[in-house]
Amino acid sequence: MTDVPATHPRYASLRTRDAIVAGVERGVTSIHGLVAHGRGEAFDYLLGERTRDFAREAIDAAAAMLVTARRPVVSVNGNAAALAPGDLIALAAAVGAPLEINIFHASKDRERAIRSHLLEHGAPDVLMPTAHAVLDHLDSNRRFVHPNGIHAADVIFVPLEDGDRCQALVQSGKRVITVDLNPMSRTARTATVTIVDNVTRALPLLLERVSARRNDDAPQALLDRYDNGQVLRAAEIALRAG
Repeated sequence: MTDVPATHPRYASLRTRDAIVAGVERGVTSIHGLVAHGRGEAFDYLLGERTRDFAREAIDAAAAMLVTARRPVVSVNGNAAALAPGDLIALAAAVGAPLEINIFHASKDRERAIRSHLLEHGAPDVLMPTAHAVLDHLDSNRRFVHPNGIHAADVIFVPLEDGDRCQALVQSGKRVITVDLNPMSRTARTATVTIVDNVTRALPLLLERVSARRNDDAPQALLDRYDNGQVLRAAEIALRAG
């Protein structure tokens, strides 16, 4: 990891960048993930590298959706595994969801590397894609899923998601929670709940809200009031304001 001091104004961002690079070196993250991370980092600059109120509103709705789900699943790709393995594992445990690997660039070696990475960080088990369950409305490698995971899920937490799979999941009748720093992306506009924030900041907050929502008598009432379009509009205004 970088030897930049903790007092550096860009310390958190540089540490996050190092985590992605380490993921590539370990075989967890695709080299293409570096490009995706850099694009997200640019949006984070415009957000001031802080969690805004619209993100907190989405986080609260996401927590309510996860605690009321019948069969939630936490979907993990290479970037997410490199950036926040511990928080992903903790979230899955908190809502009783399995972790399932799903990546865009087909690679059995990388799928196994991600699984090993999550197991080393304390995951009790990790589901892998199979040829026995396939998502409709999708032609990429991401159509292959586990029959007891994404295929059977009603709510899927999919941070750093591809737009085409997000569309396919929604078209298949599933509710999708995503974390995306670009409120104008196809993923952000297709998901049921979009958290416009850095995943490393959003996940700890989501874990806190999941714990709080478990003691709430009316999580569904919050979901009924939630307007994802309004959240995205607020995020876009913030980005344009710089």
